[in-house]
Amino acid sequence: MQKATVNKKDFIIEQNDDKLFINGSALSWDVVNLNNGHFHILHDGKSYQAEIIKTDAVTKNVTLKINNNKYTVDVKDKFDLLLEKMGISSAATNKVNNVKAPMPGLIINLKVAEGDTVKAGDQLLILEAMKMENILKSPGDGVVKKIKVKKGDSVEKNQVLIEF
Repeated sequence: MQKATVNKKDFIIEQNDDKLFINGSALSWDVVNLNNGHFHILHDGKSYQAEIIKTDAVTKNVTLKINNNKYTVDVKDKFDLLLEKMGISSAATNKVNNVKAPMPGLIINLKVAEGDTVKAGDQLLILEAMKMENILKSPGDGVVKKIKVKKGDSVEKNQVLIEF
């Protein structure tokens, strides 16, 4: 079972064998995959052109364009629903604790300072390893608590570089 939210309206989605059910009703449709995220859909005698604009596996949302109207669909699987029922926010899973060196190397540049607020994907530092520069990015949102290295430091694999 999954729950999809579209324009603040919730839908329960279940799949049983080859049938798809939305809010308990079987969905009768024909879908043709045209190419690269473009689809043609026939449902209740009506024709729809659909395109997948963007997908984000981390936040579990999809942006669709159906007949030139954009929709953002937020999807929660059974585990997300269980966490929600227990009062645990899945947003807490994006919180960063520490960033460790993925390999031994040399710190070439620091892109953040203590006290900076970072979002998932922000550049934190550049680590040179095996004559290649590797940009380490934040895996989640947080505030830089302590930077444990400086430019020019040699680091070992799994050494803590930044604390949040």
